[in-house]
Amino acid sequence: MALIVQKFGGTSVGDTERIKNVAARVARTRAAGHDVVVVVSAMAGETNRLVKLAYEIDAQPIGREYDVLVSSGEQVSIALLALALDRAGVPARSFLGHQISMITDTTHGRARIESVGSDVLEATLARGEIAVVAGFQGIDKDGNITTLGRGGSDTTAVALAAALKADVCEIYTDVDGVYTADPRLVRGARKIPRISYEEMLELASLGAKVLQTRSVEFGMKYEVPIHVRSSFDESEGSWVVPEEETMEQVVVRAVTYDKNEARISVLGVPDRPGIAARVFDSLADAEIVVDMIIQNASHERDGHTDLTFTVPKESATQALELMQQLASELGAAEVRADSNIAKVSVVGVGMRSHSGVAAKMFRVLSGAGMNIQMIATSEIKISVVIDEVYTELAVRVLHQAFGLDAEPSVAAE
Repeated sequence: MALIVQKFGGTSVGDTERIKNVAARVARTRAAGHDVVVVVSAMAGETNRLVKLAYEIDAQPIGREYDVLVSSGEQVSIALLALALDRAGVPARSFLGHQISMITDTTHGRARIESVGSDVLEATLARGEIAVVAGFQGIDKDGNITTLGRGGSDTTAVALAAALKADVCEIYTDVDGVYTADPRLVRGARKIPRISYEEMLELASLGAKVLQTRSVEFGMKYEVPIHVRSSFDESEGSWVVPEEETMEQVVVRAVTYDKNEARISVLGVPDRPGIAARVFDSLADAEIVVDMIIQNASHERDGHTDLTFTVPKESATQALELMQQLASELGAAEVRADSNIAKVSVVGVGMRSHSGVAAKMFRVLSGAGMNIQMIATSEIKISVVIDEVYTELAVRVLHQAFGLDAEPSVAAE
């Protein structure tokens, strides 16, 4: 008998019929002799509805009240699922975040988990009941409700699996696994049977929407096997596991993209110590996340430099205003912004031991007529910024060039 944590997203519990289907699936797992803890999100569209209500009242809602509001969607879905399980003859009990001591920091809207209680859930399982837990939410040390940010139910599930020392955390979504590229863009995209935590972490942070980044971080830290599966069929999905020796034989595991990027350029900045710190301190103080950064000598003014970086599109206006104000203080020449960009990335642990990946990537994009505007690398990823209009083409040509349409090859060529 195994202990299994199962997480179902909003589309899986989008209406009462789907909730009944989830209950039937959970009941089958229980009938096979396993202990089950279920984590569910709010019903599809519910969180968006609640967020909209908040902003109709206040353009800058108070964080505490915002979290009280948007966390309420999960209370509905856990109660409905518990009712559906009881109706199916399977005893179940629902729990909100504070009832299981899901303790977080005090950052409303994107809180981080600090500790997870297991006593309540262990007692529930000991009674032969299924525990149905609200994802996405917790409580801080002062008793305030907090939320973990979009996709936070994934993190809730993996954190519970770690606390309970579960055998596996099954993440049920509207796709049947992790693919070599977005199958909506690339007809030849293949499901990846097994992928390392590191590769999945890079993919999640680079735009892949299958798993939330922090859930993968939890899985990697506590070595929780994560099984990404479809809510709508019984097929085997993709396993996210520690790196295996054979994984390095595949040079590029997947290609991904992110259109939620904007580029800010501060031109003609005085080239002296402390300037970069002032620029990025101001962004940090405004809680704007910076991704890629490039600094190079100005072509137009001696003793000056050009500083370019990317931020999420939703932060672009605020970042531009901050940089325009700072530019006048520093004596910079100009500030420019461009939201018509996209980041395209290739990921694979095999890059550690194979050369030529960057050269091949740049050659392929150049051959397709694309100009590379920025580049960022790590041991297992290469990311480039290109014009947004070329996103789909870039993903397709790279997917084909690295042999991901067919069986993966060992050499990078």
